[in-house]
Amino acid sequence: MLKYLEVTGKTEEEAVAKGLAQLGLDRDDVSLEILERGRTGFLGIGSVPAKVKLTYEAPDERSPVPPPPVAEKKPEPAPKPQPKPVQKPQPAPRAEPKPAPVEKAERPEAPAPKAQPVDDDVAAAIVKFQTGLFEHMGVAATPVVTREGDTYQVVLEGENMGALIGHRGETLDAIQQLTGYAVNRGRGHRVRVHVDAEGYRARREESLNRLARKTAGKVVKYRRNMTLEAMNAYERHVIHTALQDYPGVTTYSTGTEPNRRTVVAYDPGKR
Repeated sequence: MLKYLEVTGKTEEEAVAKGLAQLGLDRDDVSLEILERGRTGFLGIGSVPAKVKLTYEAPDERSPVPPPPVAEKKPEPAPKPQPKPVQKPQPAPRAEPKPAPVEKAERPEAPAPKAQPVDDDVAAAIVKFQTGLFEHMGVAATPVVTREGDTYQVVLEGENMGALIGHRGETLDAIQQLTGYAVNRGRGHRVRVHVDAEGYRARREESLNRLARKTAGKVVKYRRNMTLEAMNAYERHVIHTALQDYPGVTTYSTGTEPNRRTVVAYDPGKR
């Protein structure tokens, strides 16, 4: 059964953290709905706390059913042992030696070739822009650029990459957008730039796939729509892709940026 908890805090993030701590659940275990956004006011005057609603699945509370009484059985008298006929020992058949199996030499699988850094004019523009950006940010990071078709993959290497990833990858998304704008400005053929650090993109995509499947399961079980938290366009695309073939649900987006959300809707006609 679905239950919900309403929590307040100075900010939405603080309210969500308080609610998760009270429930003892992870972020992927609940569905978030922001009831009221927090406002700081002017010099602390007129401030309004944030209020959120966390919906979660609780086990059904049913009284235990006692097991049926087991009828006692009277022990049956043991049968009298019958004498066994005496058999003469027979010689064991002579075992013929089996030929030793011929082992085939296994060839070790060759590791997948690692993408090599590129050094064309686009890669040089990416490195130049990001190096200057990181200097202004006061962060020591080195961009390593590889290419797959028209997409340039940029992996940021260095220490304390958490500062460049940011909350839910927001800083990483901003760096990616700024880099794409700087590189494509004045260029006739547009190229795509994908920026990552410490494998964050793959981990986030895996987490979103788990969230999508868990939410879809609840939608089908309770036959009611569920709205996910606000996400950027790429994260919403991951949710849509993960559930495009999921029976019984359909997805669509609602709202305006930056608070656009994905709705996982019950669709009994989709099989």
